Amino acid sequence: MTHFMKGKQVNGYQEIFSEADALLNYLAFGKLELNKEQTFESATNEYETTLVILEGTISVETEGQSWTALGGRTSVFDGKATAVYIPCQATYKITAESVAQIAVCKVKAEEKYRPFVVRPEDIVIHRRGKDTWQRVVHDIIVENDYPGKVQRTVLGETFNDPGSWSGYPPHKHDGEFAPEEPNLEEIYHYQVNPEQGFGVQFLYTKDGEIDQAYRIQQGDSFAIDKGYHPVGGAGGYQIYYLWFMAGPSGRTLNPYEDPDHRWLSE
Repeated sequence: MTHFMKGKQVNGYQEIFSEADALLNYLAFGKLELNKEQTFESATNEYETTLVILEGTISVETEGQSWTALGGRTSVFDGKATAVYIPCQATYKITAESVAQIAVCKVKAEEKYRPFVVRPEDIVIHRRGKDTWQRVVHDIIVENDYPGKVQRTVLGETFNDPGSWSGYPPHKHDGEFAPEEPNLEEIYHYQVNPEQGFGVQFLYTKDGEIDQAYRIQQGDSFAIDKGYHPVGGAGGYQIYYLWFMAGPSGRTLNPYEDPDHRWLSE
């Protein structure tokens, strides 16, 4: 399995990182692109699943509940997200009330909870960093917000200022320095404003086993099993990425910063 997947437009469901891929043990990811009134039905099986509405308006039916008029963003840069959490071992149906794009974020789970909706007013916003590594982070489902409601999912959105960095100073969370450093896999899905722009995704380990850089563009996705993974944006272009993570060590976030660059946080 590759770490990096280029974006492409596919009507209906597009599997990006599948449940059978060998790189990740806890995560899988897909994307839905639906026309108005188009429907999609699926089962979550062994994965608690969060539907993040990237753009458009949808209705969702699952576990005897239904919600209409969810979402409404014209793009991810147009306000805060709406998301629907669906437990493992459930079925669901989506109906597009307009042209819509939905991220399907899957996390391995054994415990079945109740479905719920995260609305824009529930999003917690953080302004992080300084200088040329300023960014805005939207917490959708994070470590302390939903105790007893989700098993492993931690999920949000990050918005890089044009020409700025995020995931910076470079950090990781692969459990190398456990128990202080949690062991969490992660998936990113990117959008760019304006769409023709680009950024760069780095992935490296201190021993040199991994030392990679990727040009990120509209609709690309990235899987992180280990290593430091900062993101940079080109001048004039805002970079967005949806991120979600899970692993064997619970839902606590305590990223481990690269010691060479930790002084930037002081």
